Amino acid sequence: MTDCATSRNKEPTRPADAGPTAAPGVFVTDPASSLEPAASETVSIGFQRIEKTAKAGWIRTQFDAVADRYDFMNTLLSGGIHHLWKRTAIRWLAPKPGDRILDLCGGTGDLALSAARITGTPSSVVLCDINRNMMNAGRRKPAGRELRRRLSWIQGDAEALPFADNSLDAAMAGFGIRNLTDMDAGLAEIHRVLRPGGVFVCLEFSRPATPVFAALYDLYSFYLMPVLGGLITGSRSAYTYLPESIRLFPDPPALADRLHAAGFRDVDWIRLTDGIAALHRGRKPAGAQDAARQTAFAAPIPARRMRRK
Repeated sequence: MTDCATSRNKEPTRPADAGPTAAPGVFVTDPASSLEPAASETVSIGFQRIEKTAKAGWIRTQFDAVADRYDFMNTLLSGGIHHLWKRTAIRWLAPKPGDRILDLCGGTGDLALSAARITGTPSSVVLCDINRNMMNAGRRKPAGRELRRRLSWIQGDAEALPFADNSLDAAMAGFGIRNLTDMDAGLAEIHRVLRPGGVFVCLEFSRPATPVFAALYDLYSFYLMPVLGGLITGSRSAYTYLPESIRLFPDPPALADRLHAAGFRDVDWIRLTDGIAALHRGRKPAGAQDAARQTAFAAPIPARRMRRK
């Protein structure tokens, strides 16, 4: 899971000693702020309900508790296969040198750092996350130090992004939009900041497609995962929330519909590892001047894909 809860600060802040700022023309200091929820509304945090205004703080607290062990837990709980999923996501994104790329809900930066190795230019990749501790854990990685000039770390609100309209070439989100207070608002924001022809890739947990495997996975995720999480990180609640939030998250066809409703077109998706995770990709409709990017986007992708125009 990646922290992508939303804060209600009008202006995003950067972590102390956060390195270079975002590329000129991308970062703005007056993001949309019309997303304040009514205090009486409730939303889910796993199988529980909480006031909508309190979810961001609750999610942030969970990630504060696990930030230093987050990467280790990802590798332990997935048997290391999350690295393969992330490499597949980068292939789907197909970044090019010089691209301006957003890693939304980027956490400790696995996807952002992979993209930064390809884009090459200073501040070409912007990681935006609400949780300062998660970003600081990422910046302490050897790769985070090595690529610090290519990557900006911005603390900001996923539902009111601090970036100008049509300012980014591509965006990605890994295991994060599931934690949004209002996922549709977040998808609309991603669509807003992408340039026409820009690509969005979403990697998120899902549910296994094979019934026997799904039953075994439920036993593992609902019973063993919270125990391991509690023993290693001291936060059983974070790893109780994780499988519950996955169970309530839209399945791949439903998420494809949500992307389409947000304005994305040519929406593709595939299941990974029998559906433990799913990868979606959509494109912001482009004009004739974006034909080259559309050609690159139309490259063949793995079998078992689904597409919605």
